[in-house]
This record gives sequence, structure tokens and C-alpha cells, in this order.
Amino acid sequence: MSYGQTAEPPATEPPEPPATEPPAPGTPAGTSAGTDAWSAPSRKLIGWEIFSVFAVSLGASGLYALIQLIGSLTASKSLGKQQAVLNGSLAPGRPTLDLILQLTSIAIDLAPVVLVFYLFAREGKTPSVIGFDLSRPGPDLLRGAVLAALIGGSGLALYLTAYHLGFNLNVVAESLPNVWWRIPVLIFSAAHDGILEETVVLGYLLRRLEQLGWRSSRAIALSAVLRGSYHLYQGFGGFIGNAVMGVIFGLCYRRWGRVMPMVIAHTLIDMGAFIGYAELHGHVSWLP
Repeated sequence: MSYGQTAEPPATEPPEPPATEPPAPGTPAGTSAGTDAWSAPSRKLIGWEIFSVFAVSLGASGLYALIQLIGSLTASKSLGKQQAVLNGSLAPGRPTLDLILQLTSIAIDLAPVVLVFYLFAREGKTPSVIGFDLSRPGPDLLRGAVLAALIGGSGLALYLTAYHLGFNLNVVAESLPNVWWRIPVLIFSAAHDGILEETVVLGYLLRRLEQLGWRSSRAIALSAVLRGSYHLYQGFGGFIGNAVMGVIFGLCYRRWGRVMPMVIAHTLIDMGAFIGYAELHGHVSWLP
């Protein structure tokens, strides 16, 4: 190197861009693998998800109830002379084991609710997306109580009419042993029904059908028919009464955007039916 010349720095290669993993299969174009990939699932995936959720929950119950109704219709006795027990003993003569089985059964039956909340979490949502939270206790409780009062009385009248016309089985709301945990278990059972059905068949299903672009009236109709289907084991009155309740609940959910009023209403209706039956059966002539 001679004086008067400036030494040039040694040539360097441009830095390589950081390595990135290829997007997961099924990831929409323009999104990265991870949480964003679940923010906009395809219509096909939504359809499969709905089928899967109901195949392990209330959809399967609807199929089973339909088969039970066919069995009742083809039996030698008329519908009115057959019984459908809603809350029966799981270990007759063993009250402690019976209690454990009752509570375990209630907890296991709530698994579809956990599944739905998990699916919401996959898209970055919480249960509040369907209004399942305690953010508005006052209005939710008031609306739920009003709905329970309106639907509970008319539902009882419909059941008694259908039973006496021979369209319904004799629904035995409870046949638990007369022990200290009888009423608490009936309360837990009523809360179980309200949480499970309103979370899955109302909030979850209507949200997913909305994402598929269904009209509100069509989605509510499907939800109501599904609600009626898993009550078919009670007879035609059970189907009609619960389908009508499903339409009312669906309209209220669309108006309020929250499932909590319906969870409360459903719980109160079932509490009234279960505990009322326990206290009144055998003491009043109009209750079969």
C-alpha cells in the first residue's frame, strides 16, 4: 500500500433476514402462524366445529331423545301411562355414594361449556363475547326473573294440557331420596341445565351461525328446533314447549346480546319445577 491511498474496508455480505417458520397448513394468506391464524376460520372449519361440539353434547342428546320417543310410541302402554324421570337416584339405598355420583354427573355434563370457552379463547375471545359474565348482575337478574315468571307458568300449563291429551309422558321432575342433600342437588341440577343449554345452544350456536352469514331468523329457528329435540324423550309437549322457549330466548339474546338473563331464567324455571314437584307431588290433585 502506497502513501496517499485510502484503505478500503473489507467487503462484507449483507445480513441475512431472520429465519421464519412457514405458516401452518390452512393458515389464510397474509396471516402469520399463531393466534392470528384462528381469528378468521374458514366456513368449512366453522361447520366442522359446530358439528363436533354438538356431536359430543346436545346434538347427541337430541338423537338419543328421538330414539327414546320412538321407543315410547311403540310400547304397549300409551304415552300418558309412561314416565320420564328427570332427577333420579344413581345409587339407590346408598345416599353418600348417590350424592357423589350426582355431583360428578353434573360436573361432567358441563364439559361442553368448557370446550366452547376454549374455542372462544382460540380466537382471542372470552366468554363475555356471548355475555356470559357478571358485569351486569342487576339487569340480568331482573330480565331473567321476568322471563322465568312468564315462561314457567305457561310451560306448566302446556305440559298439563299435553299430558291429559295423551301427547306427553308423565314427567317425574325428581325421585331422589328424602335426605339432606336432596334440595341442594336439585338446585345444582337446575343451574347445570341453564348454564349448559344457554351457553351451547344459544350463545355459541347463534354466534357461529352469524359468522357463517345466516339470517337471524333462520339461526334462531335452528337453535329452537335443536332445543326441542333433546326434550323429545318427554313427548311432543316437551318438544313444542322447549322449542317455543328457544324462539323467545333467541329473540331476547339478539336484542340484549347477553346469555346471562337466559341462564338465570332457565335456572329459575327448572328450580321451580324440580323443587315444586318435590314439595307438591302427592299433595295436590292436578300434578300427576
